[in-house]
Amino acid sequence: MHDLLKDLIDWYVKSLEAGGYPLIVLLMFIESTFLPLPSELIIPPAAHLAYTKGHMSLAGIVLAGALGSWLGATAMYWASRWAGRPLALKFGKYFLAPPEKIEKAERWAAAYGNYGIFASRLLPVVRHLIGIPAGIVRMDYWKFSLWTLVGSGLWCGVLCWLGIKAGQDEALMKGELHAITLWGAGILGVLGVIYWFFVHRQMHEGKK
Repeated sequence: MHDLLKDLIDWYVKSLEAGGYPLIVLLMFIESTFLPLPSELIIPPAAHLAYTKGHMSLAGIVLAGALGSWLGATAMYWASRWAGRPLALKFGKYFLAPPEKIEKAERWAAAYGNYGIFASRLLPVVRHLIGIPAGIVRMDYWKFSLWTLVGSGLWCGVLCWLGIKAGQDEALMKGELHAITLWGAGILGVLGVIYWFFVHRQMHEGKK
């Protein structure tokens, strides 16, 4: 397991060195669509690489991450706007967005409006689904884009900070399992609390 994790880390770092900003844009585009590719696995290693080797700049990583997130969210927005709610509910399940998830995202968007677009970029689950209700209700595209870019930029900045801090943990960088487990549990714990407080509770209250 130790060797496998270290090999994966080394492979991704080499991919970043070769792909640079375009790779980050592509991966963050994917992260903002239906595919479950967490930004927590994309941005921190890039920030560590920039901080230690100067291969990229932290500002460039934030901009690339925000751009990729906006492109992915834009694709979701326009696909949902053109298809409409019935088709999104009918076919979303084939793209990891079953009706119940779409309906939850709709309740979130209805509860928080423009602020919800911004806040969704900081939250798991809602992050890659928010473009669907925004497109369905034909939210103003430029406002949607603005709040998506601002929220994504802030989130990528947080992840850059996390990547630098994590990079200072020698055990983690060596791929030692206990360090990876500790960091992973901490990140999941924080995200879980944020998700429950802002999303799970709100979505279930919307049913009442």
